Amino acid sequence: MKSSSLAIWLDAARPKTLPLAIASIVCGSAVAGWQGSFSAVIAGLALLTALLLQILSNLANDYGDAVKGTDNNQRLGPQRAIQSGLVTPKAMQKAMVLNIILTMISGLSLILLATNNLHDMFGFMLLGIMAIVASIAYTVGNKPYGYRGLGDLSVLMFFGWLGVAGTYYLQAGQIDSIIMLPATACGLLAVGVLNINNLRDIDNDRACGKLTLAVRMGPEWGRKYHLFLLITSVICLALFALLELHSPFGWLFILSAPLLFKHGKQVMQATDGAALRPMMATMVKCALLTNLLFATGVILATS
Repeated sequence: MKSSSLAIWLDAARPKTLPLAIASIVCGSAVAGWQGSFSAVIAGLALLTALLLQILSNLANDYGDAVKGTDNNQRLGPQRAIQSGLVTPKAMQKAMVLNIILTMISGLSLILLATNNLHDMFGFMLLGIMAIVASIAYTVGNKPYGYRGLGDLSVLMFFGWLGVAGTYYLQAGQIDSIIMLPATACGLLAVGVLNINNLRDIDNDRACGKLTLAVRMGPEWGRKYHLFLLITSVICLALFALLELHSPFGWLFILSAPLLFKHGKQVMQATDGAALRPMMATMVKCALLTNLLFATGVILATS
């Protein structure tokens, strides 16, 4: 197959991770709708921008880990595009440049449509630039922050606080501190996906000098940390429902609790990286389902 094949590039974009970007925009838009400020156009552009940023991060991770030798035969995750030889590093660089251009077009369109003053306009432009840089610098460069254990914080910020609260602000035109509860919950669930990835490849990452938070904590504390992420996300959503929604619909997210509990139990019982391998998809489903149930509950509580 040629490196220009659509199937190869679709696989390189890692569509199975894209629900994380979708969840943050859906949650932020649902809370904006609850406040009577929902805009389908702004939500759509925010979703497109978030998806492009997620794809950029995936392409950059493919490139960075391949160049540094972290993507090797010892890695337990699925083979990536450069590692498999289907895409050259140069072709991946070109794909990243194209993605950056598309992200900037989408992001600027969103900012120009949603902001009403220069302060907000330049503020979100700065955040957008930071998001692009963060997507690339996770594994690319001489000192990638993903190799220093800072990936979890970045995911919390961009998939949680910025993704949810930023989407809310662009539609509502203001910020309310209470939005940080669902924003934190959404971010923690996204961190859970990253943590499963890091726990799975903890031995290879350690050998390659990729000091993820899981490597720094070790497998036992990494699993306990995973439970913390799951439990804290549910607590954040419960506090929002209790303090703000005052409706039975606000507790709809609890329907995902059995799946979260089962997943957490499996993670604690996993003895090695190979046992964790199928749990990545499960964690993505857990995160998406919990966020969608929460968003649906907010919408139903509004009507």
